[in-house]
Amino acid sequence: MALMLAALVTSLFTNTKAQTGFAANIGDEKSEAVIKRAITLLGGDRYVNVTSVVSNGNFTQFAEGTALSFYSFNDYILYPDNERTEFKINGARTVQVNTGQSGWTYDGAIKAIKDMKPAQVQDFQWFVIRTSVENLLRGGWRSTGATLKHTGRREAGLGKRNDVLRLLYPDGFAAEFEFTPDGFPAKVIYTRKDGEGNEAKEEDRLAQWVEISGIQAPLIVDHYRGGVQFSRVNFKTVEFNKPLPPAFFTRPATAKDLK
Repeated sequence: MALMLAALVTSLFTNTKAQTGFAANIGDEKSEAVIKRAITLLGGDRYVNVTSVVSNGNFTQFAEGTALSFYSFNDYILYPDNERTEFKINGARTVQVNTGQSGWTYDGAIKAIKDMKPAQVQDFQWFVIRTSVENLLRGGWRSTGATLKHTGRREAGLGKRNDVLRLLYPDGFAAEFEFTPDGFPAKVIYTRKDGEGNEAKEEDRLAQWVEISGIQAPLIVDHYRGGVQFSRVNFKTVEFNKPLPPAFFTRPATAKDLK
């Protein structure tokens, strides 16, 4: 549960920029126009140059359309590659931290700190980031060999059609990003295997955009799996460019040293 929520929060705000030393890919003319319009709408240079994001809110998991569980969370991101998510689960504090190519977790129920498993780190690097709106708009995909194409417009309600951009990576993984007619990111759609190896269509829907310090941010993100709502992230507050010390993301020696 903790890993899933942290992934959802991180996928919204992960700031990934194109690496230097590689030829930067470009999309077709239509896809680049959609990206340019979205960046301008979300805050232009202010959006592109964000250095940190601090947020808190609530996470709800659903089962067959009914709210099953409810947790509060606090999330801290220091760019380029530090992210810490804390939540309360059944009264116990849980912490997950990603720091570039490594990470660690704290389970308050048993008061134990563990290094993140390689598979969890890889999941963050190769799945969470690649389905991130931030990765698309800030250009992190451009140095990966991925290709971007505007594939047309998709019906999105009465008289409305969203622009659809398809980002295809060299290993065959693809994510589709939908943008509303006025330019806001609306959906991210992709296929992912579950723990048993079965593929399922997953979808993140972004809503209730608000302006914060000149930057647009979605306060609601609904996650669907196989066409059924699985969870909702509801942000209560979002702060940009708040100072965060790097030590805040460092793995403590023992559980007692956790702050």
